[in-house]
Amino acid sequence: MIAAYSATSQARVNAALETLFTAPSPELARLYEAMRYSVMNGGKRVRPLLAYAACEALGGKAEQANGAACAVELIHAYSLVHDDLPAMDDDDLRRGQPTTHKKFDEACAILAGDGLQSLAFSALLDPRLSASDAEIRLQMVSALALAAGPAGMVGGQAIDLGSVGLKLDQKALEYMHRHKTGALIEVSVKLGALASGRAEKDELKSLQAYAQAIGLAFQVQDDILDVESDTETLGKRQGADIARDKPTYPALLGLDAAKAYALELRDQALHALRPFDAAAEPLRDLARYIVDRRS
Repeated sequence: MIAAYSATSQARVNAALETLFTAPSPELARLYEAMRYSVMNGGKRVRPLLAYAACEALGGKAEQANGAACAVELIHAYSLVHDDLPAMDDDDLRRGQPTTHKKFDEACAILAGDGLQSLAFSALLDPRLSASDAEIRLQMVSALALAAGPAGMVGGQAIDLGSVGLKLDQKALEYMHRHKTGALIEVSVKLGALASGRAEKDELKSLQAYAQAIGLAFQVQDDILDVESDTETLGKRQGADIARDKPTYPALLGLDAAKAYALELRDQALHALRPFDAAAEPLRDLARYIVDRRS
């Protein structure tokens, strides 16, 4: 079921994203080409899927979350472009293809990332993509800014870069990943819920608990795959975290314990969805997929 839902949702968000990459003048053609390359060169679209699924779980139509879905994918793509730069993780492969700074150049990659970040907020406010009223769109912009900025994803990346070679305990490791990875996953669910126009306080609280659990599970599984998978399957260098001496869950807990923890987090996410009916089944399927995936 998740395969069919993913295919439909990926097609929906890809069609919406394609409308955003038309250069307004010939002078900007290369920049827009780099921006499009960074977003449309593959990817599982997990964050857009979460936005759509959260919207539908509350009785909204998936199309209402197009702006949210585009915004979180644009933020995710910008973060990958910048993370891959020589000044940070220095990666030359992403989704099985050259990273943006390898395909173009470092300056163009920096500007492409900058452009994608600002384009994300434009997408939330674009009436073609977000049909919600102005007050809800304002809430969505505020939530995304908080999650993507220094109190969220950017702060997590700063902690990550400062943790190379250190031995973090589990509390510190989780603090880092709730920011670096979890914050954007959490806001993907929140934006989708807000886009439905039907989000109530108790429902948002349950969805937040769900999103916090899967956000951490996503990172735990990433760490496991860095040990168990291969470069061709991952689409990026296998063993990169080990090579950089980054703190990971398998290194801290052991591989078997890390796998058990991922399953525990999945179960926490499913438990958080107990108040929801069958409309939330895609959210449940996504929780299972996150810890079962092989790339």
